[in-house]
Amino acid sequence: MTEMHIPVLIVGGGGAGLTASMLLSTYGVDSLLISRSPHTSRLPKAHVLNQRTMEIFTEVGVADAIYERGTPPENMKATAWYAGLSGDHANYGRELGRLEVWGGGYTDPDYIAASACRTTNLPQIRLEPVLKEHAELLGRSEIRFNHELLSLEQDGEGVTARILDRASEEEYSVRADYLLGADGGHVVGAAVGIEMSGPRDIMKLVSVHMGADLSQWLGDDEVLIRWLVNPNFGGSWASGILVPMGPDHWGPKSEEWVFHMQYATDDLDAMQEEKVLERMRATLGIADFSPKIFRISAWVMEGVIADRFRDGRVFLLGDAAHRHPPTGGLGLNSAVHDAYNLVWKLVAVLRGQAGYGLLDTYEAERKPVDQHNIDNAIANAMNHYKIDEALGLSPDKSADENWAELRPLWDDLPASRDKRHALNCAIGSQTIEFRHHNVEFGYTYSSAAVVDDGSDPYTPLDPVRLYEPSTKPGHPLPHAWVEREGERLPLGTLVHGDYFLLIAGEDGNAWVEAAEKLAAEHNLPLRAVRVGVLDSDYVDVRCAWLKNREITSTGAVLVRPDRYIAFRSMEAVDDPKAVLTGTLNQILSTDLTEGAA
Repeated sequence: MTEMHIPVLIVGGGGAGLTASMLLSTYGVDSLLISRSPHTSRLPKAHVLNQRTMEIFTEVGVADAIYERGTPPENMKATAWYAGLSGDHANYGRELGRLEVWGGGYTDPDYIAASACRTTNLPQIRLEPVLKEHAELLGRSEIRFNHELLSLEQDGEGVTARILDRASEEEYSVRADYLLGADGGHVVGAAVGIEMSGPRDIMKLVSVHMGADLSQWLGDDEVLIRWLVNPNFGGSWASGILVPMGPDHWGPKSEEWVFHMQYATDDLDAMQEEKVLERMRATLGIADFSPKIFRISAWVMEGVIADRFRDGRVFLLGDAAHRHPPTGGLGLNSAVHDAYNLVWKLVAVLRGQAGYGLLDTYEAERKPVDQHNIDNAIANAMNHYKIDEALGLSPDKSADENWAELRPLWDDLPASRDKRHALNCAIGSQTIEFRHHNVEFGYTYSSAAVVDDGSDPYTPLDPVRLYEPSTKPGHPLPHAWVEREGERLPLGTLVHGDYFLLIAGEDGNAWVEAAEKLAAEHNLPLRAVRVGVLDSDYVDVRCAWLKNREITSTGAVLVRPDRYIAFRSMEAVDDPKAVLTGTLNQILSTDLTEGAA
């Protein structure tokens, strides 16, 4: 049996695995990615890609291709609730209400101020081939689909994996320094004795991926997700959710769609294709509806998380570490963010620039964030029942009774004002899903790789909806447009290429000189710049950095390669080199005074 050696073996070819592959290649580290499947995902699955994710994809050079194939911003400004789609009632298909989604097509000032990257929408069936192609083009990672992990063993020096080439039926061995389990929880976690816990039977749904022209029934070009609250079926989850899949047109002219319907967890009809299609036709109100069916899949919402994210030299990320309800679009994005948090740390250890203790901070940082995302996604799913409650709809009422509940929305009746306001409040509550900016973008880290500056604990104005830029250690670097030599660029891009970034104020030359000496003496990927409105290395042209930096002109912040603030000094110190040495020793779990990790 042949054997090969590689620094990092990645098991799993979905969003987490392919992102890890691209990052490793970008940072100059070889890897091998294997996937048991002969192809990328055939299920529509996740589709929303948030600002943080698109920043990461920008760094590895694949963002433009994703934006080109994804939903145009004008077709993903809102979500809306409708009284079904079609039927014999005069009010079928009538809009009940709508809400902006995830920055309203990059028109929300808070989203524009947060990042140079806008949220986009590209179903996983179309995203993964783009990621795979780009990972292969980068050239440092070998990608092998239809290769299955049979077993793994690890020791103090590395991991030995036995792999089957399913096409040739030949086995081979891979010796890796580290193994990343991104296989959706199929093999790696169980192989190292890691279990998952959390609710597993939240809700059962059936998804129909189909090709169909629905433009004659649909308007509203700006609506991304349509909640068909059909009074004949008594509510939103029971009626169904309609999501466009493109690929060439979006909005009402989308060529493909996914229709989600809720079933009881023990309902056997969910496993019978003809009964599923029969129910879909009835719910949509189109008796002769005969779309092209690509796939019908039954699945159960769950909110589980791995008891541990690491076992020795084996790490879990993505669905192997946590599985979320789809509400809020947090699952795939969390997987990408897992990879971004972990890979720079692995690279620092592989280069000898950090000690193994740095790897302990992966679970310490990501597990609380992923658990919070799970909790938020579950709350999002349950919160949709507030729409039904506000409308007064119920599966236990007759169709006529449910339609009568909607009359005050459109006709001026004694109950109209109260009903309309109740619905307005219920739709406003959905901002926990469709404007959860602090959840998807403003999450914070706390670990040994973050040096506390003793400032007051962060208490958010709203822990879900409002991202508040800050340079407090553990927070993401605030966005600012800066200029040098006439070129404008986002401040955060200065970390691209796996760099630490020291940002000093206009009068922070001592910090810059100290950082440059440390970088030269220890061969550290550390850049140092002064950013300010006047005399500085990068000009803060819109004063966005000045507004959010929270340091004086003599202070400095140290940003990690994943764009998180690791250290902050409000002003000058007597010995900046000594302070930075101690800071990097803590972050990297090393001793720079000894010159070795």
